[in-house]
Amino acid sequence: MAPHDLRRQYKRPAISDQQRRRELSLRRQEQNRREAQLQARRLASTLLSLEQASGPEDIELVPDPEPEHVPGTSSKDLDVHQASKLRGPEARKWFARQLMLPEWMIDVPDRLPHDWYVFARPSGKRCFVVASNGTTISRQRNGSVLHHFPSALPNGARTRDVSGSGQSYSILDCIFHEADQTYYVIDMLCWRGYSLYDCSSEFRFFWLNSKLSETGACEPPSHYHKYRFSLVPIYTCDQSGLQAAFTGEVPYVKDGLLFYNKHAHYQPGNTPLALVWKDESCSQYVIDTDNKGQVLSQQQVVLELQDDCKVTTSDDPPVVLGCLDLEFMQKLGLHSGSLLRFAIGDGGLSIVNGKLEKADLHYLGKVNRARAFADSYSKVMFQYMVRHSPLRIDDIVASISSSIEEGNKPCDVEMVG
Repeated sequence: MAPHDLRRQYKRPAISDQQRRRELSLRRQEQNRREAQLQARRLASTLLSLEQASGPEDIELVPDPEPEHVPGTSSKDLDVHQASKLRGPEARKWFARQLMLPEWMIDVPDRLPHDWYVFARPSGKRCFVVASNGTTISRQRNGSVLHHFPSALPNGARTRDVSGSGQSYSILDCIFHEADQTYYVIDMLCWRGYSLYDCSSEFRFFWLNSKLSETGACEPPSHYHKYRFSLVPIYTCDQSGLQAAFTGEVPYVKDGLLFYNKHAHYQPGNTPLALVWKDESCSQYVIDTDNKGQVLSQQQVVLELQDDCKVTTSDDPPVVLGCLDLEFMQKLGLHSGSLLRFAIGDGGLSIVNGKLEKADLHYLGKVNRARAFADSYSKVMFQYMVRHSPLRIDDIVASISSSIEEGNKPCDVEMVG
């Protein structure tokens, strides 16, 4: 990012309702404070009960011919015992719902330098790490075991941290970086049994930085500490912070930038209060590729088929991108809940007043059963923008400059005397 770029004043106009949804999310978390302690305990217990059922060996949860369902319940509402029995797609969906998943940045948020953090996202495998009962286990978002190991986290090994309750647990949101065999910690959900779900990201990051280093988890690996944990440098998203995250040296391979709203609680599922952005300078993979790493000639999207024949994104509420003919569905044996792959044709996406009006979809087929969710609307839009009118680092810089200028404007106050 060249120095003269910092003076760019053009602010890209919004093309979606992402900002409105950010405001709604902030209001909703104040109005509906979740039972955070129960949420943390349920996640930790389920992760560990799955480990105990499968044993210490690394396993992969593979799709069953018929996924097991509990009659009369939705997988997202299952208790610990029921959730531990899930396999295949249902297990993947349950675990994916526990992570806070960033939306793709399709509009630059207001008040970036005042209300947001930014950091370089490590490339690797997103996972939970749970330490409890003298052991540590990491599970990927599809529920499969990544590692089972001793660690210097509280109650993470048999020979360490024997003081305190043996039932206390800690849950970290991490990215495992294969090249240096390191868990880079990007968030903290629970520490020694204390839930942080309903704490702001500002507090969670402060707690993470102050507590993790006290344990020795950031030290090099040893016999009772198999993998090193490391913090990522987090910056206030002003001009210097953005430049540091974008161009600064880090010990890991970058895979884009992550933006976190300072006031956001840890919200499982997609949230507009956490955003991911990429370009060719900070990520190897910006445009989606095939399984051989080749850029596709047409953008492809994965959508979920609904009861009314509409195909939608994974958002809540879902965004409708098209509708299939009933005869076509019956001919191919498609049913509600199927994940289908489409190509976006030359007609592209039609956006009117920030809302999708229509999409030129061409059916390609069903997706691999290992896939748990359809694409989010923000991912569809980001990939479309990358091919046609990408959101560039200059646009983010311009928004920061504009926000700073607006904050420095004097307020006209009417004196009443």
